[in-house]
Formats: sequence, C-alpha cells, structure tokens
Amino acid sequence: MMPTPAITGTRNVHIIGAGIGGLSAGVRLAASGVRVKITEKNSTPGGKVNLHLVNGYSFDTGASLLTMRHVVEDLFASVNRRLEDYLTIEPLEPLCRYKWQDGATLDASTYIEQMETEIRRLAPCDVSAFRRYLSDARRKYEVAERTFLAHSLNDLPKLLRPRYARDLAAISSWRTLAAHNASYFRSPHIRQLFNRFATYNGSSPYRAPATFALIPFVEFGLGAWYVRGGMYELPRALVRLAGEFGVEIETNTEVSRIIVEGGTARGVAFKRDGENQIIEERCDAVIANSDAIETYRRLIPPENRRIYTDKKLARIEPSCSGFVLLLGVNRKYDSLAHHNIFFSKDYAAEFRSIFDELRPAHDPTIYVCATSRTDATQAPSGHENLFVLVNAPATSEHTCWGREEADAYRDLIISKLEAFGLKGLKAAIDYQRIITPEDFENIYHAHRGSIYGVSSNSMMSAFMRVPNRARDIQNLYFAGGATHPGGGIPLVMLSGKFAAEMMLKNWFIESSAH
Repeated sequence: MMPTPAITGTRNVHIIGAGIGGLSAGVRLAASGVRVKITEKNSTPGGKVNLHLVNGYSFDTGASLLTMRHVVEDLFASVNRRLEDYLTIEPLEPLCRYKWQDGATLDASTYIEQMETEIRRLAPCDVSAFRRYLSDARRKYEVAERTFLAHSLNDLPKLLRPRYARDLAAISSWRTLAAHNASYFRSPHIRQLFNRFATYNGSSPYRAPATFALIPFVEFGLGAWYVRGGMYELPRALVRLAGEFGVEIETNTEVSRIIVEGGTARGVAFKRDGENQIIEERCDAVIANSDAIETYRRLIPPENRRIYTDKKLARIEPSCSGFVLLLGVNRKYDSLAHHNIFFSKDYAAEFRSIFDELRPAHDPTIYVCATSRTDATQAPSGHENLFVLVNAPATSEHTCWGREEADAYRDLIISKLEAFGLKGLKAAIDYQRIITPEDFENIYHAHRGSIYGVSSNSMMSAFMRVPNRARDIQNLYFAGGATHPGGGIPLVMLSGKFAAEMMLKNWFIESSAH
C-alpha cells in the first residue's frame, strides 16, 4: 500500500492486545499523530512471542526464528528509525539440523552450494532438482509479494482485475504442497524436509496448496536470523519504539466488549486485574490484535455480527496447536544445532492424527531450539535451554490435556529424543515447564489453542481469513495471525501495517470530504 498523507485533527485508537501486530500498528499510527492506547490482558507485551526466565535459563515461549527481516526493517524505517539501533540480528548457519530415524542427517544452509553438497550426500538423485525447485519458489514468492503481501483482503476486487490474473494463476495451485514436492524430489527424506514448511503456518502439507512452496525461498533465499538476547528482544524493541511516539500500553487489563453502536465501533469496555469495575472508554476506532475468531465470538454481541455468526465461526478450521516443553538441562549436547528437527517415520500418519482424527500423534516430529548453542547468555555455564515443540491438534472433545496426559506425552517425547542421540536427557533435566494447547487457549484466548490462527488447509484458504478491516462493523480493524496475511512474525507485522494504513487512508478521505 502507498504511504498515506497525515490526517488532520486528533484521533484516538484503542488496540486490544500488545502482540506483534498490535505494537506494529500502534507505532505507525502514533507516528502519524494518532493517540494510541493498547490494553493487554497478560502481564507482559508480546502476545505469543513471550519470555520465561527461571534459574538462569531464558526461554522464548513462542516464535524462535526470524525470517523476512526486511519487513521488520520497513517498520523502523517508516518512522525514521534504524533497526540496528534497537536490535542485533544475526544470520544463522546452519539454518536447521534435520535428523531421521534411520540415522540420516542434513544441515540446511542458505549457501546454495553447501545445501547442494548436503543433498548430494543424502540423496544424489535430487541435487539437480533443488535449484529448479528454489527458482519456482522464488517466482511464487515474488508473486505473493506484489499481491497478497502488498494488499489487504479488503482490496480483493483489485486483486481480481485482469492485470493480476497471470500472477494469481502462477501462485494459486490446485495440488497440494506434498504433491508439488513429490514432482521435484525422489528421496522420501528430501520430500519430508520440504513438506515441513507447511507447518510454518500450522497446516498440513497433504492438504495445504502448493502455493506454500514459496516458504523455502523465504528461508533459503532471504535467510533466517537470530535476535541476539532471544526473540523476546523484538517485542521489547517495539515497546521502546512505541513509547518514543507516546503510545500508552496498559498490561493486566482485559477487554470484555467492543462497544458497537449503529454498526460502528465506538469504544471498548475493560477491567483491570484486581478491580471489579468495568471501565468504558470511547475512541474513534478499534484494532483487535486479539485472535480474530475469538474477538467476534467473545467481544461482539451476536446482533452486531451480520457476517461472522456463531455458525460461520464454527466452520473456520484453526491451525494446529503445539505441545511445548521448556527444558533446562545440566549438560551440553554438542550434537544439537541452534534449530533441530527430529522427523517422524510416517509424516502422512502424523498429520492425519493432528487434522483428521484431532488426536496427538503417536510418533510426532520434534522441533528443538537450543539458543544456548549460539548465545551463552541463555543458560547457565555448561547447561542448555531446550525449547521443545511438537505439533498438536487444536482443542476439541477428542483431546484431554490433564496432568496425567501431559506427563505421558512429555515422557514419549523425551524417550524419542534420547533414541535420537540425546542420551541421558531425562536425568539431565533440572527444570521443566509444560505448555499444552489448552494453555494457549486460556493464556492468549487463541481459537481452540491454535498457534497460527487459521489453517491453510484448503485451496481458497488465503481468501477465507478475517480481513484487516471489518466488513460488517465500521471503524473496526484486525491484526494478528488469524487475519490476513497469516501467522508468523513478518506476516503479523504486515497485518498491523495494513490495519494502520487503511485506517489512516479512511480518515484522510473523510477529512478531505469535509
């Protein structure tokens, strides 16, 4: 979207939730002269990108990888700031260490020749396909960058004009990501590696469209980054930036209702922790950085939801959730890289469990992030901080995450990691915390505990997300993983950008009309 001229007159905006999307929108609005207040139900800003400190261990509890660095740079540049003055961001090498149960390994690299060497060692038959695959991924990304990543869904009519027809045909695929990958690669190992990229937005490679073959280019072509000090330094930097422009952030304050009068958002009702009084505050517009599905369900009365009825909300498939272990261990595991993937034996069966049966997989793929491998400040000397994540189904009547069930799944995961070579892991644990899908649901009001908001498990999923500007309520906007363009730090930052720019453009048009 093009930069919007500054508005005339003072406006005030209330943002629900101090996640990455809300902070990004707040910075842009405040820099344009808007009074911005952000209320956050939890005790710290950041949303799912948060932090757990204990016994000298530092754990990022959400995203652990930064891609599309240019999106972060664009936010700072848009308000005449330099990213380097707020954050130290370092490239990672290797990108990720992959391991399979038959003993095969591969260290992914942004250096194409090195990546080809790794593929040649594991699957010589697929070396020549890699560059062709990456070239196709780049074309898909470039199309997405000038269409879906440059426009809000509210501009859908613009995207459907003839000038974009070729672009949409190139990026929209009527086969699945798994089928697309199988058309390039012969090795089951390499296919599984590239199928994994569907999980970057919480989806299944056997149902998500091949459009998402663009994600490997984001990682291999644009790079993957570590934020020195841990990923939580990013929301800390955004909070600092917001403060410089006068944004007010109030934590431990939960919004209970969006005030809608005459089809227009007029304010919010909220309550501070420890107080019984419900406070109503009027504003000119509201941005919900809270989960878009749950915002409609919890904060907007049914009579004001002409489009997003309870029936329609129930039909929206959430992304997968996650089962997380935060493990502080009293030894070093030199076989680990910063990012590690330990693959399941039957990937298709794993995703059938998660999305069809809505049950935890018996043989899950395990992701382990050990930031202490890169940054010694993240764990006591001689120790490791292990963030362990397993994809899990969204909450439903098919799952129970009580203490007994959570402990049993933890034991299964630790046993698998020990079988993969992390010998003595169980005995080495001197701190642990378990985070279940029910915790994601309760702590963040995430729709059925989803991590990435809405799944991308259909060919039309990109068009089905909640748009950044509500179609049924005036002056209500959305930012976050359940809205356009999707989950993950860079896309959520873009959602905040879209919401802020549309709001400013709308006000500028109103001011000009008067």
